[in-house]
Amino acid sequence: MLWGSSGAEWVSAQEAVTVQDVLADPALFHLRQITLKGTVRNVQPLDPYEIPAGSTCYGGYLFNLEDDTATLPIAVPGLCGVPMVKDPDVEDGARVAVDATVQAPSHGGYALSFKGAKVAIDREGIVQAIANRITPLAE
Repeated sequence: MLWGSSGAEWVSAQEAVTVQDVLADPALFHLRQITLKGTVRNVQPLDPYEIPAGSTCYGGYLFNLEDDTATLPIAVPGLCGVPMVKDPDVEDGARVAVDATVQAPSHGGYALSFKGAKVAIDREGIVQAIANRITPLAE
């Protein structure tokens, strides 16, 4: 099958997608790894939290990634089983590329929140991306 001649385009993990693309059809991106580029806003470190397996995780944080189209909450999981103090890897206003896995609402799974990891329930309706790698962008 050839892509491009009909105008159809397949988005790979290497191509950045916009936040609006994700928010417009979160189910399409559910559990897919994508690359988003934007500006870090509202960095909020998480208190240590326990995962269902029983380990305590440290150094996790949340932030919003803002691009020209919209804003998406990003969760950065902590390191589990190793007690430590760690500052977030990003700061407010930084321009970054984030390789992340999208979690669409109504698909179950876990979401990171200020109360730690919790089972996402359908009525929450939160689209969240879990960061796998964050790379600073040159200005």
